[in-house]
Amino acid sequence: MNSSATPALPPTRVEAHFGDRLVRCFAQRPAHLNALLEPALREHASATALVSGGRRLTYGELDQLSRRVAAGLADAGIASGERIALYTGNCAEFVITTLAAWRIGAIVVPLNPRNSRDELAYMLGQCQASAIVFESAYADRVPEPQAVPGLKHRYAIGTPCRDALPFTVLTDTPAHAPGMAAAAPAEEATAVILYTSGTTGRPKGAMLTHLNLIHSVLHFEHAMALSPGERSLLAVPISHVTGLVAILLPMLRLGGAVVMLRDFKAADFLALAARERITHTLVVPAIYNLILRNPEFGSHDLSAWRIGAFGGAPMPAATIEELAAKLPGLIPVNAYGATETTSPATAMPLGLQAAHLDSVGRVLPCADIRVMDDAGVEVAPGSAGELWIGGAMVVPGYWDNSAATAREFIAGYWKSGDIGSVDAQGYVRVFDRKKDMINRGGYKVYSVEVENVLLAHPAVLEAALIGVPDPVLGEKTHAHIVASAPLDADAVRSHVAAQLADYKTPDFVSFRSEPLPRNPNGKVLKRLLRG
Repeated sequence: MNSSATPALPPTRVEAHFGDRLVRCFAQRPAHLNALLEPALREHASATALVSGGRRLTYGELDQLSRRVAAGLADAGIASGERIALYTGNCAEFVITTLAAWRIGAIVVPLNPRNSRDELAYMLGQCQASAIVFESAYADRVPEPQAVPGLKHRYAIGTPCRDALPFTVLTDTPAHAPGMAAAAPAEEATAVILYTSGTTGRPKGAMLTHLNLIHSVLHFEHAMALSPGERSLLAVPISHVTGLVAILLPMLRLGGAVVMLRDFKAADFLALAARERITHTLVVPAIYNLILRNPEFGSHDLSAWRIGAFGGAPMPAATIEELAAKLPGLIPVNAYGATETTSPATAMPLGLQAAHLDSVGRVLPCADIRVMDDAGVEVAPGSAGELWIGGAMVVPGYWDNSAATAREFIAGYWKSGDIGSVDAQGYVRVFDRKKDMINRGGYKVYSVEVENVLLAHPAVLEAALIGVPDPVLGEKTHAHIVASAPLDADAVRSHVAAQLADYKTPDFVSFRSEPLPRNPNGKVLKRLLRG
Protein backbone atom coordinates (compact mmCIF):
# COMPACT_ATOMS: atom_id res chain seq x y z
CA MET A 1 0.00 0.00 0.00
CA ASN A 2 2.92 2.38 0.37
CA SER A 3 4.12 2.24 -3.22
CA SER A 4 3.28 5.08 -5.61
CA ALA A 5 4.26 3.05 -8.68
CA THR A 6 1.48 2.07 -11.04
CA PRO A 7 1.45 -1.75 -11.35
CA ALA A 8 2.19 -3.43 -14.65
CA LEU A 9 -0.69 -3.29 -17.09
CA PRO A 10 -2.66 -6.56 -17.28
CA PRO A 11 -2.92 -7.99 -20.81
CA THR A 12 -5.74 -6.66 -22.97
CA ARG A 13 -7.39 -7.70 -26.21
CA VAL A 14 -10.14 -6.45 -28.52
CA GLU A 15 -13.50 -8.21 -28.21
CA ALA A 16 -16.99 -7.87 -29.69
CA HIS A 17 -19.67 -6.82 -27.18
CA PHE A 18 -23.19 -5.40 -27.07
CA GLY A 19 -23.95 -6.45 -30.60
CA ASP A 20 -21.99 -4.01 -32.73
CA ARG A 21 -19.12 -2.82 -30.54
CA LEU A 22 -15.45 -3.70 -30.73
CA VAL A 23 -13.87 -2.77 -27.39
CA ARG A 24 -10.57 -3.35 -25.67
CA CYS A 25 -11.00 -5.61 -22.63
CA PHE A 26 -8.84 -7.09 -19.91
CA ALA A 27 -8.06 -10.56 -21.21
CA GLN A 28 -8.22 -12.13 -17.74
CA ARG A 29 -11.15 -11.01 -15.62
CA PRO A 30 -13.92 -12.42 -13.42
CA ALA A 31 -16.94 -13.56 -15.37
CA HIS A 32 -19.45 -11.58 -13.31
CA LEU A 33 -19.73 -9.62 -10.07
CA ASN A 34 -20.30 -12.65 -7.86
CA ALA A 35 -17.02 -14.09 -9.13
CA LEU A 36 -15.35 -10.70 -8.58
CA LEU A 37 -16.42 -10.40 -4.94
CA GLU A 38 -16.68 -13.91 -3.51
CA PRO A 39 -12.92 -14.51 -3.12
CA ALA A 40 -12.61 -11.56 -0.72
CA LEU A 41 -15.72 -12.62 1.20
CA ARG A 42 -14.16 -16.03 1.63
CA GLU A 43 -10.47 -15.18 2.12
CA HIS A 44 -10.82 -12.13 4.39
CA ALA A 45 -13.55 -13.45 6.67
CA SER A 46 -12.11 -11.89 9.85
CA ALA A 47 -11.13 -8.53 8.27
CA THR A 48 -13.30 -5.44 8.63
CA ALA A 49 -15.45 -4.87 5.55
CA LEU A 50 -17.74 -2.02 6.62
CA VAL A 51 -17.65 0.72 9.25
CA SER A 52 -21.00 2.50 9.44
CA GLY A 53 -21.68 4.72 12.43
CA GLY A 54 -21.01 2.59 15.47
CA ARG A 55 -21.43 -0.64 13.51
CA ARG A 56 -18.61 -2.80 12.17
CA LEU A 57 -19.04 -5.81 9.93
CA THR A 58 -16.35 -8.31 9.01
CA TYR A 59 -16.31 -9.96 5.61
CA GLY A 60 -17.59 -13.13 7.22
CA GLU A 61 -20.53 -11.28 8.75
CA LEU A 62 -21.23 -9.43 5.50
CA ASP A 63 -21.19 -12.71 3.60
CA GLN A 64 -23.55 -14.38 6.06
CA LEU A 65 -25.99 -11.46 6.11
CA SER A 66 -26.03 -11.13 2.34
CA ARG A 67 -26.67 -14.86 1.97
CA ARG A 68 -29.60 -14.62 4.37
CA VAL A 69 -31.09 -11.63 2.56
CA ALA A 70 -30.61 -13.41 -0.77
CA ALA A 71 -32.52 -16.40 0.60
CA GLY A 72 -35.26 -14.10 1.89
CA LEU A 73 -35.61 -12.33 -1.45
CA ALA A 74 -35.72 -15.66 -3.26
CA ASP A 75 -38.33 -16.99 -0.82
CA ALA A 76 -40.43 -13.89 -1.58
CA GLY A 77 -40.43 -14.92 -5.22
CA ILE A 78 -37.99 -12.31 -6.53
CA ALA A 79 -36.24 -13.87 -9.51
CA SER A 80 -33.17 -13.29 -11.60
CA GLY A 81 -33.43 -10.14 -13.72
CA GLU A 82 -36.00 -8.43 -11.49
CA ARG A 83 -35.25 -4.96 -10.18
CA ILE A 84 -34.68 -4.24 -6.49
CA ALA A 85 -34.66 -0.54 -5.59
CA LEU A 86 -32.54 0.84 -2.75
CA TYR A 87 -33.68 4.09 -1.15
CA THR A 88 -31.13 4.63 1.61
CA GLY A 89 -28.28 6.81 2.70
CA ASN A 90 -24.77 5.49 3.34
CA CYS A 91 -25.51 2.44 5.46
CA ALA A 92 -24.55 -1.22 5.76
CA GLU A 93 -27.98 -2.41 4.60
CA PHE A 94 -27.34 -0.92 1.16
CA VAL A 95 -24.26 -3.11 0.78
CA ILE A 96 -25.89 -6.22 2.23
CA THR A 97 -28.88 -5.93 -0.11
CA THR A 98 -26.73 -5.20 -3.14
CA LEU A 99 -24.65 -8.34 -2.64
CA ALA A 100 -27.81 -10.33 -1.96
CA ALA A 101 -29.50 -9.07 -5.12
CA TRP A 102 -26.52 -10.01 -7.27
CA ARG A 103 -26.38 -13.39 -5.57
CA ILE A 104 -29.85 -14.21 -6.95
CA GLY A 105 -29.15 -12.53 -10.30
CA ALA A 106 -31.36 -9.49 -9.64
CA ILE A 107 -30.67 -5.92 -10.76
CA VAL A 108 -29.96 -3.22 -8.17
CA VAL A 109 -31.54 0.23 -8.62
CA PRO A 110 -29.92 2.72 -6.21
CA LEU A 111 -32.06 5.82 -5.71
CA ASN A 112 -30.97 9.17 -4.35
CA PRO A 113 -32.55 9.75 -0.92
CA ARG A 114 -33.13 13.37 -1.95
CA ASN A 115 -35.55 12.29 -4.67
CA SER A 116 -39.11 13.46 -4.16
CA ARG A 117 -42.08 11.13 -4.03
CA ASP A 118 -43.07 11.98 -7.63
CA GLU A 119 -39.52 11.38 -8.90
CA LEU A 120 -39.37 8.12 -7.00
CA ALA A 121 -42.72 6.96 -8.40
CA TYR A 122 -41.52 7.67 -11.93
CA MET A 123 -38.24 5.76 -11.57
CA LEU A 124 -39.82 2.79 -9.77
CA GLY A 125 -42.43 2.56 -12.50
CA GLN A 126 -40.02 3.15 -15.37
CA CYS A 127 -37.73 0.27 -14.36
CA GLN A 128 -40.71 -1.81 -13.15
CA ALA A 129 -39.12 -2.50 -9.79
CA SER A 130 -40.63 -5.43 -7.95
CA ALA A 131 -39.09 -4.63 -4.55
CA ILE A 132 -37.77 -1.70 -2.57
CA VAL A 133 -35.57 -1.55 0.53
CA PHE A 134 -35.78 1.85 2.20
CA GLU A 135 -34.88 3.58 5.43
CA SER A 136 -37.88 4.39 7.59
CA ALA A 137 -36.69 8.01 7.84
CA TYR A 138 -37.62 8.35 4.15
CA ALA A 139 -40.94 6.53 4.38
CA ASP A 140 -43.01 9.65 3.70
CA ARG A 141 -41.47 9.88 0.22
CA VAL A 142 -42.06 6.25 -0.75
CA PRO A 143 -45.09 6.22 -3.11
CA GLU A 144 -48.35 4.63 -2.03
CA PRO A 145 -49.01 1.10 -3.35
CA GLN A 146 -51.58 2.32 -5.87
CA ALA A 147 -49.01 4.68 -7.45
CA VAL A 148 -46.63 1.81 -8.29
CA PRO A 149 -48.74 -1.35 -8.45
CA GLY A 150 -45.81 -3.43 -9.74
CA LEU A 151 -43.85 -2.79 -6.53
CA LYS A 152 -44.97 -5.91 -4.68
CA HIS A 153 -42.34 -6.12 -1.94
CA ARG A 154 -41.38 -3.36 0.51
CA TYR A 155 -38.84 -3.65 3.30
CA ALA A 156 -38.21 -0.90 5.83
CA ILE A 157 -34.92 -0.42 7.68
CA GLY A 158 -35.49 0.93 11.19
CA THR A 159 -38.86 1.69 12.76
CA PRO A 160 -41.98 -0.14 11.47
CA CYS A 161 -43.66 1.40 8.42
CA ARG A 162 -47.12 0.94 6.97
CA ASP A 163 -47.30 -1.29 3.89
CA ALA A 164 -43.76 -2.60 4.47
CA LEU A 165 -42.14 -5.57 6.18
CA PRO A 166 -39.20 -4.94 8.49
CA PHE A 167 -35.80 -5.49 6.88
CA THR A 168 -35.05 -7.92 9.69
CA VAL A 169 -37.47 -10.34 8.02
CA LEU A 170 -34.76 -10.77 5.42
CA THR A 171 -31.74 -10.80 7.70
CA ASP A 172 -33.40 -13.40 9.93
CA THR A 173 -34.02 -15.76 7.01
CA PRO A 174 -31.95 -18.97 7.24
CA ALA A 175 -29.22 -18.94 4.61
CA HIS A 176 -30.43 -22.28 3.17
CA ALA A 177 -27.45 -24.28 4.43
CA PRO A 178 -25.18 -25.35 2.89
CA GLY A 179 -26.06 -22.21 0.92
CA MET A 180 -27.66 -21.34 -2.37
CA ALA A 181 -25.37 -21.35 -5.34
CA ALA A 182 -24.73 -17.80 -6.47
CA ALA A 183 -26.13 -16.80 -9.86
CA ALA A 184 -23.74 -16.78 -12.80
CA PRO A 185 -25.20 -14.10 -15.10
CA ALA A 186 -23.84 -13.30 -18.54
CA GLU A 187 -21.32 -10.49 -18.32
CA GLU A 188 -23.37 -8.31 -20.68
CA ALA A 189 -26.39 -8.62 -18.37
CA THR A 190 -27.44 -5.51 -16.46
CA ALA A 191 -26.34 -5.49 -12.80
CA VAL A 192 -27.24 -1.92 -11.80
CA ILE A 193 -29.58 0.75 -13.13
CA LEU A 194 -28.44 4.25 -12.18
CA TYR A 195 -30.70 7.15 -13.02
CA THR A 196 -28.97 10.21 -14.41
CA SER A 197 -29.74 13.60 -12.94
CA GLY A 198 -32.05 14.52 -15.81
CA THR A 199 -31.18 18.20 -16.33
CA THR A 200 -33.83 18.25 -19.05
CA GLY A 201 -36.88 16.00 -19.00
CA ARG A 202 -37.18 12.81 -17.02
CA PRO A 203 -34.10 10.99 -15.71
CA LYS A 204 -32.72 8.13 -17.77
CA GLY A 205 -31.75 4.76 -16.30
CA ALA A 206 -28.21 3.89 -17.40
CA MET A 207 -27.72 0.12 -17.56
CA LEU A 208 -24.42 -0.78 -15.89
CA THR A 209 -23.55 -4.35 -16.85
CA HIS A 210 -21.31 -6.89 -15.13
CA LEU A 211 -18.76 -6.29 -17.91
CA ASN A 212 -18.86 -2.52 -17.36
CA LEU A 213 -18.51 -2.72 -13.58
CA ILE A 214 -15.72 -5.28 -13.59
CA HIS A 215 -13.65 -3.19 -15.99
CA SER A 216 -14.15 -0.07 -13.88
CA VAL A 217 -13.08 -1.88 -10.72
CA LEU A 218 -9.97 -3.23 -12.44
CA HIS A 219 -9.24 0.24 -13.83
CA PHE A 220 -9.35 1.79 -10.36
CA GLU A 221 -7.27 -1.02 -8.89
CA HIS A 222 -4.60 -0.62 -11.58
CA ALA A 223 -4.55 3.18 -11.86
CA MET A 224 -4.35 3.81 -8.11
CA ALA A 225 -2.14 0.83 -7.21
CA LEU A 226 -4.77 -0.40 -4.75
CA SER A 227 -3.96 -3.48 -2.69
CA PRO A 228 -5.43 -5.56 0.17
CA GLY A 229 -5.69 -3.67 3.40
CA GLU A 230 -6.80 -0.33 1.95
CA ARG A 231 -9.26 1.67 4.02
CA SER A 232 -11.44 4.00 1.95
CA LEU A 233 -13.60 6.83 3.28
CA LEU A 234 -16.99 6.88 1.58
CA ALA A 235 -18.00 10.53 1.90
CA VAL A 236 -20.13 10.73 -1.27
CA PRO A 237 -23.54 9.08 -1.71
CA ILE A 238 -23.28 5.30 -2.10
CA SER A 239 -26.33 5.53 -4.40
CA HIS A 240 -24.24 7.34 -7.05
CA VAL A 241 -21.64 6.00 -9.44
CA THR A 242 -18.68 7.40 -7.48
CA GLY A 243 -19.69 5.87 -4.17
CA LEU A 244 -20.71 2.53 -5.64
CA VAL A 245 -18.06 2.02 -8.32
CA ALA A 246 -15.06 4.09 -7.23
CA ILE A 247 -15.09 3.18 -3.54
CA LEU A 248 -17.36 0.31 -2.53
CA LEU A 249 -16.59 -2.25 -5.23
CA PRO A 250 -12.79 -1.83 -5.39
CA MET A 251 -12.55 -2.14 -1.61
CA LEU A 252 -14.76 -5.25 -1.52
CA ARG A 253 -12.81 -6.80 -4.37
CA LEU A 254 -9.53 -6.36 -2.44
CA GLY A 255 -10.71 -7.17 1.06
CA GLY A 256 -10.36 -3.53 2.13
CA ALA A 257 -12.53 -1.57 4.55
CA VAL A 258 -15.25 0.88 3.52
CA VAL A 259 -15.61 3.59 6.16
CA MET A 260 -18.96 5.32 5.67
CA LEU A 261 -19.65 8.97 6.43
CA ARG A 262 -23.38 9.50 6.62
CA ASP A 263 -23.46 13.23 5.83
CA PHE A 264 -20.45 15.30 4.86
CA LYS A 265 -19.18 17.82 7.36
CA ALA A 266 -15.52 18.78 7.18
CA ALA A 267 -14.91 18.23 10.89
CA ASP A 268 -16.55 14.80 10.79
CA PHE A 269 -14.57 13.83 7.68
CA LEU A 270 -11.27 14.72 9.34
CA ALA A 271 -12.07 12.97 12.62
CA LEU A 272 -13.22 9.78 10.89
CA ALA A 273 -10.28 9.75 8.47
CA ALA A 274 -7.83 10.02 11.35
CA ARG A 275 -9.56 7.57 13.68
CA GLU A 276 -9.98 4.88 11.00
CA ARG A 277 -6.55 5.43 9.42
CA ILE A 278 -7.98 5.79 5.94
CA THR A 279 -5.65 5.26 3.00
CA HIS A 280 -7.91 6.25 0.08
CA THR A 281 -10.92 8.24 -0.97
CA LEU A 282 -12.47 9.89 -4.02
CA VAL A 283 -14.45 13.12 -3.64
CA VAL A 284 -15.05 16.36 -5.55
CA PRO A 285 -12.40 19.11 -5.38
CA ALA A 286 -14.64 21.31 -3.22
CA ILE A 287 -14.35 18.82 -0.34
CA TYR A 288 -10.56 19.19 -0.28
CA ASN A 289 -10.93 22.95 -0.02
CA LEU A 290 -13.41 22.60 2.82
CA ILE A 291 -11.25 20.24 4.87
CA LEU A 292 -8.11 22.30 4.31
CA ARG A 293 -9.89 25.39 5.58
CA ASN A 294 -11.41 23.65 8.58
CA PRO A 295 -9.80 24.88 11.82
CA GLU A 296 -9.45 21.29 13.06
CA PHE A 297 -7.36 20.16 10.07
CA GLY A 298 -4.00 20.43 11.82
CA SER A 299 -5.10 18.52 14.91
CA HIS A 300 -5.65 15.18 13.13
CA ASP A 301 -3.11 12.53 12.15
CA LEU A 302 -3.78 11.83 8.47
CA SER A 303 -0.42 10.22 7.75
CA ALA A 304 -2.02 6.94 6.58
CA TRP A 305 -3.88 8.71 3.79
CA ARG A 306 -2.12 7.71 0.56
CA ILE A 307 -4.51 8.31 -2.37
CA GLY A 308 -6.51 11.53 -2.55
CA ALA A 309 -8.57 11.03 -5.68
CA PHE A 310 -11.01 13.57 -7.05
CA GLY A 311 -13.28 13.96 -10.03
CA GLY A 312 -15.53 16.31 -11.91
CA ALA A 313 -12.90 18.93 -12.80
CA PRO A 314 -9.22 19.73 -12.37
CA MET A 315 -8.34 20.83 -8.86
CA PRO A 316 -7.09 24.41 -8.43
CA ALA A 317 -3.30 24.63 -8.35
CA ALA A 318 -3.44 26.36 -4.98
CA THR A 319 -5.25 23.37 -3.48
CA ILE A 320 -2.73 20.89 -4.90
CA GLU A 321 0.12 22.97 -3.50
CA GLU A 322 -1.51 23.24 -0.08
CA LEU A 323 -2.17 19.50 0.04
CA ALA A 324 1.45 18.80 -0.87
CA ALA A 325 2.64 21.09 1.93
CA LYS A 326 0.30 19.77 4.62
CA LEU A 327 0.01 16.12 3.56
CA PRO A 328 3.30 15.26 1.81
CA GLY A 329 2.46 11.54 1.74
CA LEU A 330 -0.81 12.07 -0.13
CA ILE A 331 -0.87 11.36 -3.88
CA PRO A 332 -3.58 13.42 -5.64
CA VAL A 333 -5.24 11.62 -8.56
CA ASN A 334 -7.73 13.23 -10.90
CA ALA A 335 -10.21 10.79 -12.45
CA TYR A 336 -12.83 11.68 -15.05
CA GLY A 337 -15.96 9.81 -15.96
CA ALA A 338 -19.74 9.69 -15.67
CA THR A 339 -22.61 7.36 -14.93
CA GLU A 340 -22.67 6.33 -18.60
CA THR A 341 -18.98 5.38 -18.46
CA THR A 342 -19.44 3.43 -15.19
CA SER A 343 -17.20 6.05 -13.52
CA PRO A 344 -13.63 6.30 -14.82
CA ALA A 345 -12.55 6.97 -18.39
CA THR A 346 -9.30 8.71 -17.43
CA ALA A 347 -6.98 8.86 -14.43
CA MET A 348 -3.82 10.81 -13.72
CA PRO A 349 -0.75 8.57 -13.49
CA LEU A 350 0.46 8.41 -9.90
CA GLY A 351 2.75 11.24 -8.91
CA LEU A 352 2.17 13.33 -12.03
CA GLN A 353 -0.75 15.52 -10.91
CA ALA A 354 1.39 18.55 -10.03
CA ALA A 355 3.01 18.46 -13.47
CA HIS A 356 -0.37 18.41 -15.26
CA LEU A 357 -2.61 20.61 -13.15
CA ASP A 358 -5.02 21.36 -16.00
CA SER A 359 -5.56 17.72 -16.99
CA VAL A 360 -7.94 15.01 -15.82
CA GLY A 361 -5.33 12.38 -16.62
CA ARG A 362 -4.75 9.91 -19.41
CA VAL A 363 -7.19 7.54 -21.06
CA LEU A 364 -7.44 4.27 -19.12
CA PRO A 365 -6.30 0.98 -20.75
CA CYS A 366 -9.73 -0.25 -21.85
CA ALA A 367 -11.18 3.20 -22.64
CA ASP A 368 -11.11 5.23 -25.81
CA ILE A 369 -11.76 8.98 -26.17
CA ARG A 370 -12.32 10.79 -29.45
CA VAL A 371 -12.58 14.59 -29.72
CA MET A 372 -15.23 15.47 -32.29
CA ASP A 373 -16.55 18.67 -33.84
CA ASP A 374 -20.23 19.49 -34.33
CA ALA A 375 -20.20 17.77 -37.72
CA GLY A 376 -18.98 14.49 -36.21
CA VAL A 377 -15.42 14.88 -37.50
CA GLU A 378 -12.43 14.14 -35.27
CA VAL A 379 -10.34 17.25 -34.56
CA ALA A 380 -6.55 17.56 -34.49
CA PRO A 381 -4.64 16.62 -31.30
CA GLY A 382 -4.84 19.45 -28.78
CA SER A 383 -7.89 21.05 -30.44
CA ALA A 384 -11.15 21.42 -28.56
CA GLY A 385 -14.29 19.47 -29.31
CA GLU A 386 -16.88 17.23 -27.69
CA LEU A 387 -15.46 14.19 -25.92
CA TRP A 388 -16.93 10.93 -27.22
CA ILE A 389 -16.10 8.04 -24.91
CA GLY A 390 -15.97 4.35 -25.81
CA GLY A 391 -14.70 1.19 -24.17
CA ALA A 392 -15.65 -1.84 -22.14
CA MET A 393 -16.89 0.40 -19.31
CA VAL A 394 -19.39 2.36 -21.45
CA VAL A 395 -22.96 1.25 -20.81
CA PRO A 396 -24.99 -0.25 -23.66
CA GLY A 397 -27.72 2.37 -23.21
CA TYR A 398 -30.69 3.42 -21.10
CA TRP A 399 -33.29 1.09 -19.65
CA ASP A 400 -36.39 0.91 -21.87
CA ASN A 401 -35.50 4.19 -23.58
CA SER A 402 -34.40 3.49 -27.13
CA ALA A 403 -34.87 7.12 -28.21
CA ALA A 404 -32.41 8.46 -25.62
CA THR A 405 -29.98 5.63 -26.35
CA ALA A 406 -30.04 6.43 -30.08
CA ARG A 407 -29.60 10.14 -29.36
CA GLU A 408 -26.68 9.88 -26.95
CA PHE A 409 -24.70 6.89 -28.27
CA ILE A 410 -23.14 6.34 -31.66
CA ALA A 411 -21.16 3.25 -32.74
CA GLY A 412 -20.54 2.35 -29.09
CA TYR A 413 -19.37 5.84 -28.11
CA TRP A 414 -21.22 7.96 -25.57
CA LYS A 415 -21.44 11.63 -26.53
CA SER A 416 -20.47 13.17 -23.20
CA GLY A 417 -21.54 16.75 -23.80
CA ASP A 418 -18.17 17.85 -22.39
CA ILE A 419 -15.88 20.13 -24.36
CA GLY A 420 -12.27 19.09 -24.03
CA SER A 421 -9.08 18.06 -25.78
CA VAL A 422 -6.47 15.30 -25.87
CA ASP A 423 -2.88 16.39 -26.44
CA ALA A 424 -0.14 14.51 -28.29
CA GLN A 425 1.02 12.89 -25.03
CA GLY A 426 -2.47 11.56 -24.32
CA TYR A 427 -3.41 13.95 -21.51
CA VAL A 428 -7.11 14.81 -21.47
CA ARG A 429 -8.45 18.26 -20.60
CA VAL A 430 -12.07 19.11 -19.86
CA PHE A 431 -12.94 22.75 -20.44
CA ASP A 432 -16.67 22.91 -19.93
CA ARG A 433 -20.03 21.34 -20.48
CA LYS A 434 -21.04 21.95 -24.08
CA LYS A 435 -24.19 23.69 -22.93
CA ASP A 436 -22.25 25.77 -20.36
CA MET A 437 -19.60 27.13 -22.72
CA ILE A 438 -20.01 30.89 -22.93
CA ASN A 439 -19.84 32.66 -26.29
CA ARG A 440 -18.90 36.25 -25.50
CA GLY A 441 -18.92 38.23 -28.72
CA GLY A 442 -17.52 35.29 -30.69
CA TYR A 443 -14.87 34.41 -28.10
CA LYS A 444 -15.26 31.09 -26.32
CA VAL A 445 -15.01 31.31 -22.54
CA TYR A 446 -14.62 27.99 -20.74
CA SER A 447 -15.98 28.41 -17.23
CA VAL A 448 -13.61 25.84 -15.64
CA GLU A 449 -10.57 27.87 -16.67
CA VAL A 450 -11.93 31.05 -15.08
CA GLU A 451 -13.21 29.21 -12.01
CA ASN A 452 -9.77 27.72 -11.35
CA VAL A 453 -8.23 31.18 -11.41
CA LEU A 454 -10.95 32.49 -9.08
CA LEU A 455 -10.40 29.62 -6.66
CA ALA A 456 -6.70 30.41 -6.51
CA HIS A 457 -7.55 33.69 -4.74
CA PRO A 458 -6.94 33.13 -1.01
CA ALA A 459 -10.30 34.64 -0.05
CA VAL A 460 -12.43 32.59 -2.47
CA LEU A 461 -14.03 29.45 -1.04
CA GLU A 462 -16.32 28.59 -3.95
CA ALA A 463 -16.77 30.00 -7.45
CA ALA A 464 -18.97 29.35 -10.47
CA LEU A 465 -19.09 31.19 -13.79
CA ILE A 466 -22.22 31.30 -15.92
CA GLY A 467 -23.28 33.07 -19.08
CA VAL A 468 -26.03 35.69 -19.06
CA PRO A 469 -27.81 37.06 -22.15
CA ASP A 470 -26.51 40.30 -23.64
CA PRO A 471 -28.10 42.16 -26.59
CA VAL A 472 -24.74 43.20 -28.03
CA LEU A 473 -22.28 40.39 -27.27
CA GLY A 474 -24.79 37.56 -27.11
CA GLU A 475 -23.54 36.55 -23.68
CA LYS A 476 -21.60 38.10 -20.85
CA THR A 477 -19.99 36.33 -17.90
CA HIS A 478 -21.27 36.33 -14.33
CA ALA A 479 -19.18 34.98 -11.45
CA HIS A 480 -20.91 33.72 -8.31
CA ILE A 481 -18.52 33.64 -5.36
CA VAL A 482 -18.54 32.47 -1.76
CA ALA A 483 -15.74 34.29 0.08
CA SER A 484 -14.06 33.61 3.41
CA ALA A 485 -13.00 37.25 3.89
CA PRO A 486 -14.15 40.67 2.66
CA LEU A 487 -13.76 40.93 -1.11
CA ASP A 488 -15.12 43.26 -3.79
CA ALA A 489 -15.84 42.85 -7.47
CA ASP A 490 -12.95 45.03 -8.61
CA ALA A 491 -10.45 42.90 -6.69
CA VAL A 492 -11.92 39.77 -8.29
CA ARG A 493 -11.67 41.23 -11.80
CA SER A 494 -8.11 42.40 -11.22
CA HIS A 495 -7.12 38.94 -10.00
CA VAL A 496 -8.52 37.29 -13.15
CA ALA A 497 -7.22 39.95 -15.54
CA ALA A 498 -3.68 39.41 -14.27
CA GLN A 499 -3.77 35.78 -15.44
CA LEU A 500 -6.23 35.47 -18.34
CA ALA A 501 -7.24 37.30 -21.50
CA ASP A 502 -9.37 40.40 -20.98
CA TYR A 503 -12.53 38.83 -22.45
CA LYS A 504 -12.37 36.11 -19.76
CA THR A 505 -12.58 38.64 -16.92
CA PRO A 506 -16.06 38.38 -15.33
CA ASP A 507 -18.46 41.09 -16.44
CA PHE A 508 -20.53 40.68 -13.31
CA VAL A 509 -19.61 39.43 -9.84
CA SER A 510 -22.03 38.38 -7.12
CA PHE A 511 -21.14 37.36 -3.58
CA ARG A 512 -23.17 34.75 -1.72
CA SER A 513 -23.42 34.05 1.98
CA GLU A 514 -24.77 30.54 1.36
CA PRO A 515 -22.81 27.72 -0.35
CA LEU A 516 -23.28 27.23 -4.07
CA PRO A 517 -26.13 24.84 -4.93
CA ARG A 518 -24.79 21.37 -5.66
CA ASN A 519 -26.16 17.97 -6.59
CA PRO A 520 -25.46 14.95 -4.33
CA ASN A 521 -22.19 14.31 -6.19
CA GLY A 522 -20.99 17.80 -5.27
CA LYS A 523 -21.24 19.36 -8.74
CA VAL A 524 -22.52 22.93 -8.91
CA LEU A 525 -26.07 23.21 -10.27
CA LYS A 526 -25.54 26.13 -12.64
CA ARG A 527 -29.12 26.06 -13.85
CA LEU A 528 -30.17 27.27 -10.40
CA LEU A 529 -27.69 30.14 -10.59
CA ARG A 530 -29.19 31.20 -13.90
CA GLY A 531 -32.55 31.55 -12.20
